[in-house]
Amino acid sequence: MFFHTGTAPAPLSQPLREKLERLSFPTLGHYLEEGFVDPEVRRIVAAGGRVIGTAFTVRTTASDSTALHHAAGLIGAGQVLVLDTGGDRRHAPLGEVVAAQLVARGAAGAVVDGVVTDVDEIAELGLTVHARGTSMLTTKLHGIDAGGVNVPVTCGGAVVHPGDVVLADANGVLVVPVEVLERLVDLALEDDAEEPDLIADLRRGEPLGSLTGASDTVAELLARTTPH
Repeated sequence: MFFHTGTAPAPLSQPLREKLERLSFPTLGHYLEEGFVDPEVRRIVAAGGRVIGTAFTVRTTASDSTALHHAAGLIGAGQVLVLDTGGDRRHAPLGEVVAAQLVARGAAGAVVDGVVTDVDEIAELGLTVHARGTSMLTTKLHGIDAGGVNVPVTCGGAVVHPGDVVLADANGVLVVPVEVLERLVDLALEDDAEEPDLIADLRRGEPLGSLTGASDTVAELLARTTPH
């Protein structure tokens, strides 16, 4: 038997969720290099706006969606479906029916490393979906003994473990372990709080490099290379 099932992820703590709801997600890009999903995985359906939740991972194989149909009835409220299609970008595993099940279960969103279908219907259901594109060619229930639920997967080049925090908006998708976010979120919120003052200074004519220290750094670099 090749199908694997792991332990369902724990829900996101309310204090961390409240902080993330106030955070501009790209601010984390100032501190992290890993966990950013390929930019080709973009927001296809924006019904619910930003996505915050823990990863509920599913891995399918070829054109078979048996694992996904099974998993869709298990996802918990506030969790985000993260689907590894094994590299398939022709068959759409997620459409209106799977989306309806996710909404009924209270899922926070879906991220598909592949294509999806029924986008108008999914928008009406109110599920936010990130994917590589759309297709009318769908998966089938072949019952192949492969894939898994709540196992480590790869999505857009990022390794995703069940329970990792998924942050997604119009800019893209980021997947971060909970413990990493807990260390960074307050620092990132401080950055967000300072940004309005920085923009106000720019509007008054202050040079960006002077405000951030970049111009001083350039001067130091030039001084190192200037012959005496």
